[in-house]
Amino acid sequence: MGVDFGRGASFDPTLDELALLAESAGDSPVARVIARRKAPDAALFVGSGKADEIKALVLGHQAHTVLFDQALSPAQQRNLEQHLGVPVADRTALILEIFAARAKSHEGKLQVELARLQYLSTRLVRRWSHLERQSGGIGMRGGPGEAQIELDRRMIGERIKSVKERLVKVKRQRNTQRRARERNNNFSVALVGYTNAGKSTLFNALVKARAYAADQLFATLDTTTRQLYLEEAGRSVSLSDTVGFIRDLPHKLVEAFQATLREATEADLLLHVIDAASPVLDEQMEEVDRVLAEIGADGIPQILVFNKQDLLEESQRPRVASDWLELPGGIRVQRVFVSSLTGEGLDLLRREITRTMQELEARALLNKAAGLPHDDVDPRERVIEEDFDDDADPATGTQSTKP
Repeated sequence: MGVDFGRGASFDPTLDELALLAESAGDSPVARVIARRKAPDAALFVGSGKADEIKALVLGHQAHTVLFDQALSPAQQRNLEQHLGVPVADRTALILEIFAARAKSHEGKLQVELARLQYLSTRLVRRWSHLERQSGGIGMRGGPGEAQIELDRRMIGERIKSVKERLVKVKRQRNTQRRARERNNNFSVALVGYTNAGKSTLFNALVKARAYAADQLFATLDTTTRQLYLEEAGRSVSLSDTVGFIRDLPHKLVEAFQATLREATEADLLLHVIDAASPVLDEQMEEVDRVLAEIGADGIPQILVFNKQDLLEESQRPRVASDWLELPGGIRVQRVFVSSLTGEGLDLLRREITRTMQELEARALLNKAAGLPHDDVDPRERVIEEDFDDDADPATGTQSTKP
């Protein structure tokens, strides 16, 4: 179920991404409903008429759950469940469910548990029948359920505090590992991108690893780091595969995954992996940039990696294997066209990583010799301030994100 609230509100008219999320969670979508409103209905989010339409579809398809593409308030979710007679989940709950099922490492499980507890803590208002077992009486304040609600809130609050303390220890361990890498002058590269852009497949292809990769949203959640040997540089760099981003990624989930996303915020170079075959690649790029800004990684140098060239028709293929792209604000970054599946463009990508690393390290040494701070200019400008051909053929797509 998706609701279009007009301009300024994120909306997927096809609901394809929500369907993919549902399939990643093990569900089988059987019907899609779209509504248009100026504002959400306070009680049922979609209004009583549309709620009746959804109820008829639930009965007709014998559906077990109704999924909403937007966030629901606790009251709206409760009212919808009572009206429809089946469980109701919003986009946030669905993403949390997927994360809970996919997290493998101790750190990942802690991060997901924290996000789920924070989400659950807002949904304790007479949501379950066991709350009605409490009753008011002499010496008791409030009505039915209040004592149990307060007990649940206190237990969740204590658990949130405990999980946060354990995550602090994980953060401390990661800082220790980071300082060790810095002492060894280890250049770090992190893969970032929209979920299902092919980051894990690219990671496996570059470092000959066996990280889990599948054609589904959020196939992997836990950060994996391996050494990538760069032949032209005669040395290795650390390459990290991070969790994928998605539209309307719950803010609490971003907060909970700060420890994992730190691999991106502390990297020397980001490989922004983009699904070149996606019809909405511009929107996906914007969403990744938004999350990078939210976690403080928007100033880190990037190479745009347009992946999945093997899925493009011959007429859609780029004329060159690499070019420069001008982003909003006049910042120019390099992009490389690759296919993680066939290996096309991977040698060129390794050379570009080497060139960028050498440029950044040379600039850092010059700044150090001159007594300037390491980040005296926008780091992305360091990568692109040289070797840009202003007379490049516009047919290569220099001014467009589409290959």
